[in-house]
Amino acid sequence: MDASSVALYGQLKAAQPFFLLAGPNVIESEEHVLKMAKHIKDITTKLGLPLVFKSSFDKANRTSSKSFRGPGLEEGLKILEKVKTTYDLPVVTDVHESHQCEAVGRVADIIQIPAFLCRQVQDK
Repeated sequence: MDASSVALYGQLKAAQPFFLLAGPNVIESEEHVLKMAKHIKDITTKLGLPLVFKSSFDKANRTSSKSFRGPGLEEGLKILEKVKTTYDLPVVTDVHESHQCEAVGRVADIIQIPAFLCRQVQDK
């Protein structure tokens, strides 16, 4: 764990009364995500709450296979990195395959493994 991860962990652990993980479920567009990040940060700053911005580059667990899933790994990480630098916010996003972890780890401060993936077992 690097120094910035340790510092973030300490900040979130000490947050009173709590910290907030918030953002749109899936990245619809860069413009939308930046607008949401600004709005949520304005609110949490007024309330004195630490914020970790969350959105997904790929929402694989949709009720319909025809539903919009997001911009994908590469474009989604570019957008999340822009949120991170523009608004000085830590970000969290989820992964769907183990090979995504390295790329996501270069941008995200926290990697989420969705519960539906935890229950999947694949024999190789």
